[in-house]
Amino acid sequence: QVQLVESGGGSVQPGGSLTLSCTLSGDKFGVYTMGWYRRGTARRYAMVAIVDTSGATNYDLAVRGRFSISRDNAKSTMSLKMTDLKPDDTDEYFCNAVTGLVNFWGQGTRVTVSS
Repeated sequence: QVQLVESGGGSVQPGGSLTLSCTLSGDKFGVYTMGWYRRGTARRYAMVAIVDTSGATNYDLAVRGRFSISRDNAKSTMSLKMTDLKPDDTDEYFCNAVTGLVNFWGQGTRVTVSS
């Protein structure tokens, strides 16, 4: 059974940094495209950043240049380094793992950016 465990959320001031991590257990990490999504005001998951099995990345325009996603297949872990955080980045962030028709979600971690 695949499980995704997130860590690294918290509260920071505008301009601060956080790193979110997601560790997958229960399956071979390398076959999954991994991503971070945010819940958003519409309470629908919105893509923040993804990294596919080849290491190629894609970002939402709002975070491009500020966030960096990476994966470590040996540690079955994906990370999202968030810099220059803005109040609009405040949200609940979810780790996602997808391969073929199989799709898994973490439980979410809260990021709050406030002065």
